[in-house]
Amino acid sequence: MKSFIELGVPAKFADKLTARGITTPFEIQAAALPDGLAGHDVCGKAPTGSGKTIAFGLVLAVRLQKSKPGQPGGLVLVPTRELAIQVAKEIGLLCEGTDLRVASVYGGAGYGPQVKAVRGASIIVATPGRLEDLLERRDMSLSAVTIAVLDEADRMSDMGFLPAVRRLLRALPKQRQVMLFSATLDGDISQVVKEFQHEPKRHESHSDADEPDIDHKFWMVSRNDRVETIAQLVNHYERIILFCRTKHGCDRLAKQLDNAGVRSSIIHGNKSQAQRERSLEEFRRGRSNALVATDVAARGIHIDDVPCVVHFDPPADHKDYIHRSGRTGRAGSKGVVISLVESSQKRTVNKLARDAGVEADFVEPDFEPADPDQLEARPGALGGVLLAVK
Repeated sequence: MKSFIELGVPAKFADKLTARGITTPFEIQAAALPDGLAGHDVCGKAPTGSGKTIAFGLVLAVRLQKSKPGQPGGLVLVPTRELAIQVAKEIGLLCEGTDLRVASVYGGAGYGPQVKAVRGASIIVATPGRLEDLLERRDMSLSAVTIAVLDEADRMSDMGFLPAVRRLLRALPKQRQVMLFSATLDGDISQVVKEFQHEPKRHESHSDADEPDIDHKFWMVSRNDRVETIAQLVNHYERIILFCRTKHGCDRLAKQLDNAGVRSSIIHGNKSQAQRERSLEEFRRGRSNALVATDVAARGIHIDDVPCVVHFDPPADHKDYIHRSGRTGRAGSKGVVISLVESSQKRTVNKLARDAGVEADFVEPDFEPADPDQLEARPGALGGVLLAVK
């Protein structure tokens, strides 16, 4: 595998990655960077957690120059507010030491701070709806964008954002570079590629190192035994992401876990953006053992070293199963996904698993000791549970 410098990344940017312990490019980075840095349109098929943010982030950081107020040169479209915050943070790290500033804009937050940030930023990371609002208010313009990125394009399609995405891309200058990254490139995504990219260089992640290394388990657990089961899992894993179906169920379960000695923070649709960000930070820093979140956490949020995902309730469909499960086994790390299943749910869960390409073997809970080498390598001393609900 070539080094970042051999791929065309300037030394000062490669040195920043090295300082963070990032020395060997992932496959999608090695494939997409040379074409992206050369100014070509890029169409990349890669799973979540494969390192694509650094791939397009480096292109933006290397190729862009400081822009005029309210006229960014770089635009990244993402499906969720959490992903907007995460991607902006990563690109910001890559731009340290340059004149480039990065701003994230998303719904559910006040306009004032975002408008101020946009006016000083050369790169905007945005959800489609809020970006259209800012354009309609004339708080910013897309007339100077020379590089546009569509991240998690398939998720934007699933969430019904493609009409807005198309409107935004049509507002860009005709001479611009478009980079698109998605877990799938069929259906509506293929039409976006056809309409907005010019002879794109296509890349797909094939390496086993980029594929999630996940062990899927299906445990038969009655409703009354689930909280105790989760509490036991906390003793085995440093972090657990747990998904439920409803906001009410989220609040109820968080209270039950608190009573069982598992500290929790909460994220769901009734929480403000500030509250959600605070809950995420508490979990990241190990100040809570449980982070209760909505299903939006299935996409976009990246929390390092999450060894286990638990489906407290079955997801709505197999795509949600895949997206939820993708919070573990990221970037070459091993992960475990556990579905807690009642007898009446076996048929539904079996079909979900089959549609997701997973074989469901329904067994009694088996609390295998966590790998001590993996636990020793993970930072922090506290265990954690991330609870996510719809």
